[in-house]
Amino acid sequence: MFKVAVIGASGLLGRALVDELAQQTDWQVVSTAFRRAGQHRVALDIRDEQAVRQFIEREAPDALVIAAAERRPDVCEHDPALARALNVDAICTLATSARLRGAWVLSISTDYVFDGTHPPYRYDAQPSPLNAYGRSKLEGERALTETTELGCVLRLPLLYGPTVDWAESAVTSLVPAIAASAGDSQDAKAAVMDAWAIRYPTFTPDVAFVIRQMLERHARGEAIRGIVQWSGDEPMTKHEIAIRLAEALQLEARLTPQHTPTDATPRPHNCHLDSDRLEALGIGRRTPFDTAIRQVLTKFPWPRCNGAT
Repeated sequence: MFKVAVIGASGLLGRALVDELAQQTDWQVVSTAFRRAGQHRVALDIRDEQAVRQFIEREAPDALVIAAAERRPDVCEHDPALARALNVDAICTLATSARLRGAWVLSISTDYVFDGTHPPYRYDAQPSPLNAYGRSKLEGERALTETTELGCVLRLPLLYGPTVDWAESAVTSLVPAIAASAGDSQDAKAAVMDAWAIRYPTFTPDVAFVIRQMLERHARGEAIRGIVQWSGDEPMTKHEIAIRLAEALQLEARLTPQHTPTDATPRPHNCHLDSDRLEALGIGRRTPFDTAIRQVLTKFPWPRCNGAT
């Protein structure tokens, strides 16, 4: 029986990964969460070194996937100690415990380790993060590779997928403003959307599929090590994402492009990740954005905005 521990299983990516791995009838999946622990998730604070060590010793997984992190750039900028605790120190603790058990570790990182000036970025390109989030994730990558030889970093760009809250992804977080701009009231104002930064929205079920393929290689004794990257292949600004969301929601939204950066925390212009290393191994899947976002909106449990169908 091949056993996988998913750390941070209650998050946007973690849930998609657990759903994907549940289809493997000969695998056992152990899920952990911090705030949303419950019947099917073990409560674990990855900042608690003793709790992490006890969890790994008790469960003895063959592989760990670390999907827990502080991923909000503004929070990282204002609370670097929290960013370091979750994005660096916890990686080191988990990797140390996994190494003692001989378990393979996959840690999720970000395209924000790059400054966005010279895309596309290969897995071996020189990182140069612009903000505290990117710096903490880069330190986390180094913590993993320096702690265990049986580890891999998977860099990902902007994620979206089945969600429990509009705000859970920077893609679906645009929906309330889109809906408000489409209101019938004379007070409804156009929504201003960033048309400067180029993003590559990536569907979490596709990432989960990629991770399962990577886990299968480890189960066969062909573990992938070092750094790999996966990305959607459709470049879009948030303004372009909003247009496609409005179309999917059948809303006549009023959207105004903002062609200069407005975020208080600096963000890169274009961090397109080259996925060649995984593709060369026959790993990968990409669902077209318009298809995937309709799946997300159809399954979202809340009432539709303004009666959209």
